[in-house]
Amino acid sequence: MPARRRLAALLLTGSMLIGTVTATAQEVRPDQIDVQILSTTDLHMNLMDYDYYADRPDPGVGLVRVASLIRKARAEKPNTLLVDAGDLIQGTPMGDYVARVQGLGPGKFQPIIAAMNALGYDAAVMGNHEFNFGLDYAVAAEKEAKYPVLAGNVNRVEDGQPLFPAGIILDRQFTDGAGAKHTVRVGVVGVLTPQIVLWDKDKLEGKVTTADIVEVAAKTARDLKAQGADVVVVVTHSGLSGAPYQKMAENAGVAVAAIPEVDAVVTGHSHRVFPGADYANLPDADIPHGLIHGKPVVMAGFFGDHLGVIDLILSADPKAHDGKGGWIVAGGHAETRAVLTRVNGKATPLVEPDAQVAALAQAAHQATLDYVRQPVGKSTGRIETYFAFIADQPALDIVSDAQRAYVAKALAGSPYAGLPILSAAAPFKAGGKPGPDYFTDVAAGQISLRNVADLYLYPNIVAAVKVTGAQVRDWLEMAARVFNRIDSAKKEAQMLVNRAVPSFDFDVIDGVTWRVDLTQAPRFGGDGKPLPGDNHRIVDLRYEGRPVKDDEEFIVVTNNYRANGGGNFPGLDGKNIVYSGTETIQEIIADYLRGVGTLMPKTNHSWGFAPIAAPVTVLYDTNAKAAPLLTNYPNLSDAGPGEAGLELFRVDLSPTALAGQALGK
Repeated sequence: MPARRRLAALLLTGSMLIGTVTATAQEVRPDQIDVQILSTTDLHMNLMDYDYYADRPDPGVGLVRVASLIRKARAEKPNTLLVDAGDLIQGTPMGDYVARVQGLGPGKFQPIIAAMNALGYDAAVMGNHEFNFGLDYAVAAEKEAKYPVLAGNVNRVEDGQPLFPAGIILDRQFTDGAGAKHTVRVGVVGVLTPQIVLWDKDKLEGKVTTADIVEVAAKTARDLKAQGADVVVVVTHSGLSGAPYQKMAENAGVAVAAIPEVDAVVTGHSHRVFPGADYANLPDADIPHGLIHGKPVVMAGFFGDHLGVIDLILSADPKAHDGKGGWIVAGGHAETRAVLTRVNGKATPLVEPDAQVAALAQAAHQATLDYVRQPVGKSTGRIETYFAFIADQPALDIVSDAQRAYVAKALAGSPYAGLPILSAAAPFKAGGKPGPDYFTDVAAGQISLRNVADLYLYPNIVAAVKVTGAQVRDWLEMAARVFNRIDSAKKEAQMLVNRAVPSFDFDVIDGVTWRVDLTQAPRFGGDGKPLPGDNHRIVDLRYEGRPVKDDEEFIVVTNNYRANGGGNFPGLDGKNIVYSGTETIQEIIADYLRGVGTLMPKTNHSWGFAPIAAPVTVLYDTNAKAAPLLTNYPNLSDAGPGEAGLELFRVDLSPTALAGQALGK
């Protein structure tokens, strides 16, 4: 994505962004073997190049597009392995349709796995989202694979054995630079983020346990080398972090690369690209060559927007395997290849859809379209998330209202029936890393299931927790990490939103009102632990117009991910859950809209910003299509174009501008 030219000027920065990284190929001798390891990750059921939420083609995503890159890469270099780093079967309405409507069994199949079978994948690791539909479904889907599925650090409780193997040795016939064929034994290790037992606790508790990524990867790599593997590649559904390694870390890719027996690493989970600007400051990394700790490492984005390519040069080693001979890695590099490029805001596809994958997907694609186009109600106005970080939004209130109504009925007659019920919702699609089009935008008129899935992306189950007023405040403090601290003494422009914090962690709790003091530093870090200093961003927290007391009790409706500790929100670890449902929140929203019939989108103005007396220039970026909505936000003014597809808006936080913004009205 191009650098923000206008924003760079406003911020007076002189830093350089690293662009697309393509390593220089190493010269291969006649007696050496050039092997490439191709990879996909975080496809999230983007089998087709289609946006089911907008109901239109999207040439920037989809295995159907990546498949063309795969075939091209194989044609260039026949010594090839193809692997996937997880989060495969959940993430689009096609995933919901297959899991909840079609199902699996005789005469039915998982279409994205069928496509991977056809493409000849060599191995894959499970991802955390594989478990969103339950353990039985995940196992049934993965067993359709004709390639080895790995999950070495996930163990069954019943017998203590891995759910899927930790590693495998693939014997492959590769051709050297002189045209001679050799058998190379490639060991593949598969491990994933251990937090699955936390995030899907309601589905996995008592069924599986997880172990540390690095410990399992290191042991498995040693075992594979001892069993005769010439090369060991770790495929891990885990991201890259510059923080010092800690046991059971979620993002352990850097530590995996440091394992002596590991020759290359395929990562994922973080929805980013390595090598590239996303990790420009990562310690121990050689970005131009795609190396970490001297090992080739790759992360191929998400939704099928990139293909990962690791290139390894192998040399014969007569001393290998106790003198029996074998191959060692003499050099290598990593890069990614995109399916689409953007120039001056215009998207240009770099490849066409693959005909074989498109044919395999056609039946499921059409069935998904029929499914998501089913009407569930009507709306008298537009529902969108373009200004989700500026003010409360009807898009979130709809979710909150549906959740609260559902749980209120469920708790009727219970010991918790008399407690106030609050409801938490987050703007899942609100820009950031996924790009300038990643927003919810539902036009007035008919609301269909695709719009429901657009409002609420994940198949989360509804849950409710009992918390105190102090815990509500800390919950909101954690959510407020999404905002940058605004220095009232700075004359330069400052960005409002910290895009490193995912939008799904910006929980808006409906039923209370509060303001955010942006001059204060965040109270909590990403791990949910307090940061140095007694920081308080959440001010004027009220329930029914009166200040919230620390010791008063509330019920907060949320989802199973958050209630079980997802996102490391303080006070949420699964121990204070008072209700756990069986229906997904998507289903609850659809039923709610059917009951309402015609919806009039509105908000109850739960939150706002505390005014800043000093003159500051604060900028907010959102899709350029949001400009016509500016009249709804009197304290905003257009500041011109930002990155491709984005528009910058000045946010007036002066006492005069915010004087008329009453909350809870």
